Amino acid sequence: MIVAVVGPTATGKSDLALDLAEALGAPAGAEIVNADAYQLYRGMDVGTAKVPVAERRGVVHHQLDVLDPLQDSSVARYQSEARADVAAIAARGARAVVVGGSGLYVRALLDHLDFPGTDPAVRARLEERAEREGRRALHAELARLDPAAADSIGPHNTRRIVRALEVIEITGAPYTANLPRQEYVRPAVQIGLDCDRTTLDARVERRVAHMWDAGLVDEVRALASPDQGGTGPGLGVTAARAVGYAELLRWFAGEVTEAEAREAVVANTRRLARKQMGWFGRDPRVHWLDAGADDLVEQALAVVRAADAGDLPAPGEDPVRRSLGS
Repeated sequence: MIVAVVGPTATGKSDLALDLAEALGAPAGAEIVNADAYQLYRGMDVGTAKVPVAERRGVVHHQLDVLDPLQDSSVARYQSEARADVAAIAARGARAVVVGGSGLYVRALLDHLDFPGTDPAVRARLEERAEREGRRALHAELARLDPAAADSIGPHNTRRIVRALEVIEITGAPYTANLPRQEYVRPAVQIGLDCDRTTLDARVERRVAHMWDAGLVDEVRALASPDQGGTGPGLGVTAARAVGYAELLRWFAGEVTEAEAREAVVANTRRLARKQMGWFGRDPRVHWLDAGADDLVEQALAVVRAADAGDLPAPGEDPVRRSLGS
């Protein structure tokens, strides 16, 4: 059974994943599969809180440092490669421990989630129709072909209406048939880490201070291209959006001061944490634990052992989440 450690940033997911990998490793070992979108990038270490090689306790890690910062990331590519990693881990008789806060990447790895392709000719024809006939005409067509998709998208989002009709034409199936289902492709258990908002905010502030001290500014300068204010090969569109990198690029461009950039990193990291909680909080399969619990590892191991034995109750309305004020 796959063990996934999920939740907002700065809750200690990486440490718990390592603790679990060590505890669950006998007899064939356990290996970690990263599910953080920005830890895929080489050189983006300090700003993504990537665990240094020397601190990985000898545990094999997958899906780290697999992309150049100039490359755009792809959830579909990640799904294919990370699932191959999980399959290889299982073939070795080992345990896969997935860890990360990128909700879509976690879902792509664990759940039934298809990524229909695109057809430029179909897309262009639908866009031309939207321009000529109006988006409401296309929305009416979508309502006839897939009423649930039409209700979900609404009549005002032309881009999503066009995409839904494109998928229907390409696949021959309703657009909603391609949406993610909360159904594991392999047996899995998700352990979520959370803490009350005041504690989490303080953790975020400490993390950003540590990153500054650990050389975040030098890291971003070494990655950014000269026209981005750095000395390196450059950060692509996706990498440049990462919290901690986007704000420093604005500082390098003269748009803000260093102090303002640092304040923005703290604020945007807190905003990211709340967005992550919104994503994972909607999944009733996550078993939530208090990140500050003294016996956190023991609690997590109890969840895994119960899941292995097949007697883990459904999370339902989780009292831990309720006590944390979520």
